[in-house]
Amino acid sequence: MAVMSADVVVIGSGPGGEGAAMQLSKGGKKVIVCERYHRIGGGCTHWGTIPSKALRFSIYQMTEALKNPMMVRAGVKANPSMADLRQSAQTVISQQESMRRSFYSRNNVQILTGQAKFIEPNVVQVGTNTTVRADQFILAVGSRPYRPADVDFQHPRIFDSDTILDLAVKPHSMTVYGAGVIGCEYASMFRNLDVKINLVNTRSRLLEFLDDEITDALSYHLRDRGVLIRHNEMIDRVEPKDDGVVVYLKSGKALKTDILLWAAGRVGNVDDLGLDVLGLEANKRGYLETNDCFQTAAEHVYAVGDVVGFPSLASAAYTQGRAASNHILGQPDMLHNLGEIPAGIYTSPEISSIGKTEKQLTEGCVPYEVGHSHFKSLARAQISGRAVGMLKILFHRETLEVLGVHCFGPHAAEIIHIGQAIMAQPGEHNTLKYFLNTTFNYPTMAEAYRVAALNGHNRLFQG
Repeated sequence: MAVMSADVVVIGSGPGGEGAAMQLSKGGKKVIVCERYHRIGGGCTHWGTIPSKALRFSIYQMTEALKNPMMVRAGVKANPSMADLRQSAQTVISQQESMRRSFYSRNNVQILTGQAKFIEPNVVQVGTNTTVRADQFILAVGSRPYRPADVDFQHPRIFDSDTILDLAVKPHSMTVYGAGVIGCEYASMFRNLDVKINLVNTRSRLLEFLDDEITDALSYHLRDRGVLIRHNEMIDRVEPKDDGVVVYLKSGKALKTDILLWAAGRVGNVDDLGLDVLGLEANKRGYLETNDCFQTAAEHVYAVGDVVGFPSLASAAYTQGRAASNHILGQPDMLHNLGEIPAGIYTSPEISSIGKTEKQLTEGCVPYEVGHSHFKSLARAQISGRAVGMLKILFHRETLEVLGVHCFGPHAAEIIHIGQAIMAQPGEHNTLKYFLNTTFNYPTMAEAYRVAALNGHNRLFQG
């Protein structure tokens, strides 16, 4: 058996593992990355963020082209297969993997393929033929869809978010059980393919962590597109059939559709890591508890990304990986402020948010005001024919400090970063005045900030 050593072993090559490995290598540490999958990049690259967003873009391109007046007049119609729609995703995945492999190569980070398992507190066995001793470890093992034992995920009509991208034929109807980020994104995506959608939500609102006005807008537009949303419903049992799947709800409803997409929860990939050797125990969802520096109860072992739970974003995982690495490098002053991470949700239209919601500010008795900009009033949105959406800025009535920015509409995940940059400025530089006094290119979507700032500032003098 080969015996190796490193300063730090990183387990997992997704965003969290990559961010950690790059930062450590640049800091002079010898790093070895362990990846159990035969390709690097983790779930983000191969069956999560990248392929799903690539599929979404393919669907968008197709629907926009078919709605073009010239195409309509020419009588152009198309019904591409799921394989056709996925084709661009495979190209992007290959490009992403190749690029990431070059990162490791240029930074002299060795990659070992195989399941890593602790056999001693400072030793992991990788596969069957290699052991690695290290001073410190970073667990960036990610998460996977939660699969209850009484649902037959081997049935050809039952899918989760890891398998739905392998769908061979576009269904006529689909039940999406779980209305979190993944459920809402796929419900929106497949509805754009004219699939009839039942979106079953176990809660009273969609995406409760978002601002209420944004979730109300999402609900309205999903329903306007024909999605049937069922709130406050819990599953009783699932009955797969040759011609479809029947989902029985505890309320007595029975929903029969061509396929079921199970999108209710995720669990951390902590199986077979040998955590008992470290005295560590994950919670019932497989998540590990860490301190502000991402150290677990075993101080030489860190955990980042989806395996620590919320917010479970690729962007957050990368930043967390770098933050853990900075702590290892003895640079705590470089720990990133993780309190203001923007959320990007790729429904149609898109959603992005950062900072406080109106509900949080109201509960905290913070005197705030709201500035709105509706995209239908922006020249750029009118030109592009994508006028559905809005931007709202929440700011302190007295200091004008920007407290939150929430966007619903095309390019929301890009637009939000302007607000993020201003919110990160110190003291008086983070105020509504920036948007009031800055000249934005015209016509642009970014102009929404000026419109929203003027709208909110005017309210201060109207009582």
